[in-house]
Amino acid sequence: MIEAMKQRELLDFLHALECLKTNGRHSVTCGGVTESVAAHSWRLSVMALLLLPEFPEIDGDKLIRMCLIHDFGEAITGDIPSFLKTDANEATETDAIGSLIGTLPEPQRGMLRALFAEMDAMQTKEARLYKALDKMEAVIQHNESDISTWIPLEYELNLTYAAENAAEFPYLKELRTMMAEDTRQKIAKAKEEQA
Repeated sequence: MIEAMKQRELLDFLHALECLKTNGRHSVTCGGVTESVAAHSWRLSVMALLLLPEFPEIDGDKLIRMCLIHDFGEAITGDIPSFLKTDANEATETDAIGSLIGTLPEPQRGMLRALFAEMDAMQTKEARLYKALDKMEAVIQHNESDISTWIPLEYELNLTYAAENAAEFPYLKELRTMMAEDTRQKIAKAKEEQA
């Protein structure tokens, strides 16, 4: 009976997360489709997996788990672009995460609470690396989208977003520089086409 209750709690939690498949983000894909929160989390996790050889000191399992769960709160709150997010929005998302995780049985509840606490504290390399990759994935997505989907502030934001986070990691710093160059080329091409 207890096992069946735990299984039901797990199924209910997965049902709650289903919204992440359809909750849209500010980003648009190269095919012109609004990116879902789940799609962002998936590619972020793939990025982490592919970059693990560059970071032998990192707990790769923990990093990928952080990438997979980081937007769980958006199943309740939806996505708010970083340039619009307020402290109140952050608090609401934190509360949403707590509410969601609180529905899980142990040991899953304790494991996720500890992981979110570590991510929030930003004291470990894994937490800081996940945060840098999270922001960098958004820059990559914008570089892939049609520039007509950008709002004016994104021309500058796409050149600077995540640079500070990437600076701690030489490999990411170099990768972020390449991404900025991709942004400059995209903007220059758009200007040429308008001329």
